[in-house]
Amino acid sequence: MRDVLIAVFEGVQSLDVTGPLEVFAGANEALARGIGGRRRRAAYRVTIASSAGRSLRTSSGLELVPHRRLRPVPARLDTLVVPGGTGTRAALADRQLLAALGQAAGRARRVAAVCTGAFLLAEAGLLDGRRATTHWAACAELARRYPAVDVQPEPIFLRDGRVFTSAGVTAGLDLTLALVESDLGREVALTVARGLVLFLRRPGSQAQFSAQLSAQLAAHDWLRELQQWIAEHPDADLTVPALARRASLSPRHLARRFQRETGVTPARYVEQVRLESARRRLEESPDPVEQVALQCGFGTPETMRRVFLRRLGVGPGEYRRRFASPLSVAA
Repeated sequence: MRDVLIAVFEGVQSLDVTGPLEVFAGANEALARGIGGRRRRAAYRVTIASSAGRSLRTSSGLELVPHRRLRPVPARLDTLVVPGGTGTRAALADRQLLAALGQAAGRARRVAAVCTGAFLLAEAGLLDGRRATTHWAACAELARRYPAVDVQPEPIFLRDGRVFTSAGVTAGLDLTLALVESDLGREVALTVARGLVLFLRRPGSQAQFSAQLSAQLAAHDWLRELQQWIAEHPDADLTVPALARRASLSPRHLARRFQRETGVTPARYVEQVRLESARRRLEESPDPVEQVALQCGFGTPETMRRVFLRRLGVGPGEYRRRFASPLSVAA
């Protein structure tokens, strides 16, 4: 039996709590129903705890009644889960909570933060010298406030040693499914994912949000128009000189302005757009991988495969197997 402790506080995001809780409970249910032809006993015992142990309100106003106080921390703790929410900012000043988290983390086999729960881990010193992520809108603040943390703004979740961090609500589900898969195997995790009507599972390195969403942050019309043109023509010549000619700028001037306003180089932006275009085609169409590579500007399947492996952790074929629409497969 693996003891899981979910630490909560006033203003916690309810789905950051109930999402992982439902995944662990779903794993227990799958084992009880029988996996691989035999029934097995429950694998997880989940406890929700707060500093005071009293009922509290989540960020949405839902009343939540913890099972117990955070202290005393169980002597044998498998997993500590720290959710986020709008109440995180106030929780950062709760020294009793932070001390309990530090003690629990010291006893746990692994520690996982959902969304802005990463701030609580960082405040407790648990992310120093580690790579970590959080919700994309909070990554800059996490990096500014905790310079000892190597903040990665793109992944939906990542692991550094025994510490896991994740982006928003749904990323917490992806992370918890990954934990279950690691503990109990793919078949159990897949059963849980199907029960919750989730994909099993988005790779942790999958980007939190699209290049086109970030493009909306550009300040000048000419740059937004250029970014839109890139998105509509992924198979075009999108080198810096070609883009500079389209924008009537010198290549050096374009590269400098592009990176200053978007935070990424033109080459990285183009790669992200092409990756997103390829993902959509793999999900929605039955076109061969070779054709998708040409349509999306990669040129060759091998070039596309390298980008998929580097950015998503899986090749195009595996990505299609996981995420293709049943309709596109049937086609």
